[in-house]
Order: sequence, then C-alpha cells, then structure tokens
Amino acid sequence: QVQLVESGGGLVQAGGSLRLSCAAAGRTFSNAVMGWFRQAPGKEREFVARISRSGVNTYYADSVKGRFTISRDNAKNTVYLQMNSLKPEDTAVYYCAARIDYSASYISTKDYDYWGQGTQVTVSS
Repeated sequence: QVQLVESGGGLVQAGGSLRLSCAAAGRTFSNAVMGWFRQAPGKEREFVARISRSGVNTYYADSVKGRFTISRDNAKNTVYLQMNSLKPEDTAVYYCAARIDYSASYISTKDYDYWGQGTQVTVSS
C-alpha cells in the first residue's frame, strides 16, 4: 500500500512558477514508478509526467515539455513537479500517482494503482 498526499498548489499569474510535492507513506516508494496527472473542469484526467524508480528516466506530455520538471527523492519518499512558465491552460487539479508492478506503459490513468487527493493549480491571465 502507498498513501500519497500532494501539496504546493495555489494561484499564480501566467509566466509564474509553482513546485508541487507528493509525499508517500509506505516502504515501497523506491519501487514505484511515479506519475503526475491533471484534470481541468469538464475534461478527462490527463498525463503530465512520470519518473522511473531510480529517477534517471523521465517522460513528459508534449504540452508541458520544456516547462515542467519531475524529480524524486527516495530518501524523503517524495516526488516533485517543478512548473515554470505557467499558462492559463495549465489550470487544473494535479494528482500524483504510483505504480509498483511492471507496466508496459506509464502514461495512462489505468497504469497506476495509487492516487493522491489532488491539489488545485490556478493560473490567471
């Protein structure tokens, strides 16, 4: 079991930055691939970024590539999402997710077993 708690959301002007954190409880954090997703009102939850167990490999959605950076600290059981050059279209509830077992893909909501409660990010124009 992995319990996930996000923090760091808020209101920011376009062009600004935010850093989201996701703290994990459980001894299996270092064995989990971690992902960030987001869901805007009236839209489906979409993939943002994911990071491998060691933190070496990362992958991003095209919409955030070059602006967002995912990282993790296994000693602190925490994964981060640094968001720069924010745009109004980045406004959404952001969720972190964890997958323990192997998956052929880590970019779908179906690929993840554990989810946090979400943190709201609002970008004003």
